[in-house]
Amino acid sequence: MSSKIRVGIAGYGNLGRGVELALAQNQDMELVSVFTRRDPASVTLHNPCVPVYALNAIEQHRDSIDVLILCGGSKNDLPEQGPALARWFNTVDSFDTHARIPQYHAAVDEAAQAGGNTALIAVGWDPGLFSINRLYGECVLPVGETYTFWGKGLSQGHSDAIRRVAGVAGGVQYTLPIEAAVQRVRDGEQPVLSTREKHKRQCFVVLADGADADTVRQSIVTMPDYFADYDTEVHFIDADTLAREHSAMPHGGFVIRSGQSGSGTQQVVEYSLNLGSNPEFTSSVLVAYARAASRLNQQGQIGARTVFDVAPGLLSPKSPAELRKELL
Repeated sequence: MSSKIRVGIAGYGNLGRGVELALAQNQDMELVSVFTRRDPASVTLHNPCVPVYALNAIEQHRDSIDVLILCGGSKNDLPEQGPALARWFNTVDSFDTHARIPQYHAAVDEAAQAGGNTALIAVGWDPGLFSINRLYGECVLPVGETYTFWGKGLSQGHSDAIRRVAGVAGGVQYTLPIEAAVQRVRDGEQPVLSTREKHKRQCFVVLADGADADTVRQSIVTMPDYFADYDTEVHFIDADTLAREHSAMPHGGFVIRSGQSGSGTQQVVEYSLNLGSNPEFTSSVLVAYARAASRLNQQGQIGARTVFDVAPGLLSPKSPAELRKELL
């Protein structure tokens, strides 16, 4: 019998493919199955020895999986899949709709409690690693302000919004932090910054045949919730340039805590990420937390949890003694 943590993947898009690659870097874990809404025969894995099954038959595999990593989208997939699958499996997901996390946590917690399982929700880099660093900053410097900047990075949600505009044949959108605002925070000013003062939007768009560029530009820059509150640049390019120069999914950002310690001394703490692939990095975070989910469940800690509830040592394959010797 294998002593490795047996992992399943639910959903095999960009995130699921990244999870498969990340698991190959962790010798104490193994991928035992992938589940998809597509025809399983149409899905080709990096490792052809791993079986692919229909997602609607996943309950039959409960006894062969220690942790199931959910790789569906936050908008439509996870609100349904998270609670449903937490009833049958220990789960980890990357739900990232910040405003709806409390509601999602409650739904997943009820299901996981009923099934005796452990579910780690909202795991990734934001929410996730950035959340932890916001917490550390507030705890260490209770007098101060926290700032989060995102980018430069490709936003999948905003890119999708662009592609839905009439007259657009293709496009991507990048979020860019405004350097002047970042520098003011790093200098310890603790400024009050509006949405427009913190980030700008940069769009690269392929026009559909016969579309009017000015009309498309206006539709984008005035779009509520996505672009209207930002300074937005729209650049028109051809399809070959889009494919050649904008197919990667880089991202990243900064969390900065600016505050004062006891005597009023200015202190600034910064954590940053510069990611060549957003989904691959998020996948790597999910895999580390899958290890923690398995361990928490073995300890009898059932129900929904977030990154705030997971001790850092549970993420590592190393023993507590090794961590004390090598990293402390």
